[in-house]
Amino acid sequence: MTTTPELIHSYLSAGLECTHLEVEGDGQHFQAIIVSPAFAGKRMVQRHQLVYAALGDRMREEIHALSMKTLTPEEYQG
Repeated sequence: MTTTPELIHSYLSAGLECTHLEVEGDGQHFQAIIVSPAFAGKRMVQRHQLVYAALGDRMREEIHALSMKTLTPEEYQG
């Protein structure tokens, strides 16, 4: 099965509380804007770890490259 932005969107929204989520990509390389209250008080690496945890093994098996912006709702609104 080909990985699509819609699939990644569904994986992330199932595994992480998101108030805003955008995923784009070409089937190999993906970009995401992820806004979650779970990111509050966390450094960038910790935020990315939360995203990787939500994606689980898919990060190794299905998703070859994911660049992401991880923001709290307050950062996104600002």
